[in-house]
Order: sequence, then structure tokens, then C-alpha cells
Amino acid sequence: MTKLIFHILNIIFTIFYLYPGSILGFLIYRDFGKQPQITLDFIVSSNHVYAFAILSFLGFFNYYKSHKYLIICYFFSISVFFEFFHLIIPNRSFQFADLFGNIFGVLLSLLIFILYNFWRKK
Repeated sequence: MTKLIFHILNIIFTIFYLYPGSILGFLIYRDFGKQPQITLDFIVSSNHVYAFAILSFLGFFNYYKSHKYLIICYFFSISVFFEFFHLIIPNRSFQFADLFGNIFGVLLSLLIFILYNFWRKK
């Protein structure tokens, strides 16, 4: 069941991330140009940290044991490629804070997942 949730979330995430405008902004504010903000940004974009942390944790939970290096490479790749796609997608913009938020979200979930597995084995 968690694999199905991961794959559905991965598809939704890809659509939301690559759509030329903010789908969530339209659903909440009726404005494709306005992005909802969960918490204030610090050095990195907090929305991107949350999104990539949740998605990558689900991926690690489902595929880390059987495809460790592939799933790690996958999440780091999409965290970079998705942000670079914003250079060519209309109404989207590349931002280093978003890129570093993506990468930090993947690193955070990987760290949490490794610690979870370490404590579970004890």
C-alpha cells in the first residue's frame, strides 16, 4: 500500500512541480501566480524541504533495502533537474534557495530514515 501511495504522490508531485504556474496557488487563492507558503523561508525554501522530505522518505521506506543506490540517485537527480527545468518552463523561475531546499529535504529524509533503521535494529 505504501508503494502505491509513493507512486501516486510522485506523479502528483511531478505534475505540480513542472506545471507552468502554481496549482496549489490556484486551488487556495484562485491565482496561478501566487504560491502558498507553509512556513517562512530561512536560507533554503521551506516548502521545498517539506515536499522533498516527505516524498523521498516514502521512497526510501519502500525501496532503500532493494535499490539503495538507485533510489538515492533518483531523489538527488530529480531535486536538481526539477529546479533546472524552471529555467525553461513559462511562469516559473530557477532559484538557488529552492534547489538547496530540494537537496536538503532529500538529505534530511535520508538521515531520518538511516537513524530510524539504526534504532529499529537495536
